[in-house]
Amino acid sequence: MSIDITFTLHNEDLKRFEDIILKTKDTLETEHGKQQVELAAMEMLKQARATNLPRFIEERFAKLELLINMVGDTEWELDDKEQKTILSALAYFCDPEDLIPDHLPAIEYLDDAIYVEIITQELSAEISSYEEFFTYRVAEENRRKNRGLDTTVGREDWLADKRSVLHSRMRSRRSGSSSGAGWRTRVF
Repeated sequence: MSIDITFTLHNEDLKRFEDIILKTKDTLETEHGKQQVELAAMEMLKQARATNLPRFIEERFAKLELLINMVGDTEWELDDKEQKTILSALAYFCDPEDLIPDHLPAIEYLDDAIYVEIITQELSAEISSYEEFFTYRVAEENRRKNRGLDTTVGREDWLADKRSVLHSRMRSRRSGSSSGAGWRTRVF
């Protein structure tokens, strides 16, 4: 049996997440800082997965892993602004004293899962485009291997075509869904 639980995060609730993220904002101004954010998110994920996570938290952490992979995927070629947007979202995981400190057994990753749910909704255009790119890349590599072709020959060409279409769609969806009053515009 499963159960759905719904709750509302009000502006003051979201502000608590925002305050934690804003503390790390300056970190993203340097390449070293960007790497720190990425590593902190990976480390939190690694530590969390070493425990017995509830399924609803693990499901959200799979999306977190996707965001981390997206930032590090050189073939996806996010521009600086897009990378900074995602890294800003990941900056929450740099703060060891987030809303629920990660040393409280049983509930330690609940706030992290809630936050991942928030950012995956806010970054849905980026996530869906990247998932499609990733799926395409794997399928095309397999198709080429099955035909006895070298997957590195012309790789940038076949990736560039798909990437261009998906980046355009991602940017169009993002601009179409941004009303200017959402949480994303305040934090990212």
